[in-house]
Amino acid sequence: YGQPGALEDLPTEALREQFETNLFGWHHLIRQILPPMLAAGEGRIVQNSSVLGLVAMKYRGAYNASKFALEGYTDTLRLELAGSGVHISLIEPGPIDTRFRANAREAFLRHIDPSASRHQDAYAQTLARLEREGGARGFTLPSEACIPPLVHALTSKRPRHRYPVTFPTKLFTVLRRLLPSRWLDKLLIKSA
Repeated sequence: YGQPGALEDLPTEALREQFETNLFGWHHLIRQILPPMLAAGEGRIVQNSSVLGLVAMKYRGAYNASKFALEGYTDTLRLELAGSGVHISLIEPGPIDTRFRANAREAFLRHIDPSASRHQDAYAQTLARLEREGGARGFTLPSEACIPPLVHALTSKRPRHRYPVTFPTKLFTVLRRLLPSRWLDKLLIKSA
């Protein structure tokens, strides 16, 4: 899930919950599975990131921060595992047809009081987006779109470090490298 809400409105507990889900849970699991992999001299770890681990979007600060952290964590772990026979990759989806929006709506309603915020209008749009049926502007893919990159990461002799899955992820991977930060910010500020 992704915890929606302006950072100024998020209780610290909401941020902790997001990091428990998107970072600390991965860390706990890796600490359990890594010793046998290292002993065997081989293994694969594939983590699920997001387009929002590459670029940030407003009102998604908790999710952005957790996925940026996961990206850095994974890069560090990959460097530390170099030469061990254990490979680590990131799947970087964008909009995928899952319960993500429904779960985000539940988290929003649990942690955010729109009536007490200067972001009331934006929150009305957020709720409308989270309640809308169908995908995000025609870019949403079925969950099966993640299977080919996952299989490649698990079976290739040379798995990639990152597997962008959806068009928005592929686009923002390029734009992040090409555009000055101010231009990218202008583009992201306009997006919903």
